[in-house]
Amino acid sequence: MNTAKKELAVAALRNGTVIDHIPSTALFKVVKLLGIENVDTHVTIGNNLDSRLMGSKGIIKIADVFFPEETLNRIAIIAPGAVINIIRDFEVVEKHHVELPDEIVGIVRCGNPKCITNNEPMRTRFTVAHDRNSLTLRCNYCCKEVRSADVQLC
Repeated sequence: MNTAKKELAVAALRNGTVIDHIPSTALFKVVKLLGIENVDTHVTIGNNLDSRLMGSKGIIKIADVFFPEETLNRIAIIAPGAVINIIRDFEVVEKHHVELPDEIVGIVRCGNPKCITNNEPMRTRFTVAHDRNSLTLRCNYCCKEVRSADVQLC
């Protein structure tokens, strides 16, 4: 019987950002949210990778790019358990979980077709409702609630 381990070999980052523990179903939403489709540095995206904690997960490695904390915290909308690793000279110098902001502006689309944000040129504004573990957003204009599984990005 062959007992060799299967492992994914990915080059280490000298400098950059690694976003780990992204649910596989949310990985490409995170890519869109960060706008990394067109960056001109090395980007590694892994999806449906084995995870003891999650079953399967996604990971994003971006060379030579460091995002502002506010940008990274947007990820909490669709991947609240994501972990951010900042890499410098091949070493993790900073590691933290994303934190959901109390207010989300201009990122999530309101699901109410009659909401003013869907009929006038204005940015959406949502307040985090209920407890932070089961994410629900409430539109500040029409009060429609959106669950994290139903979030549509602008």
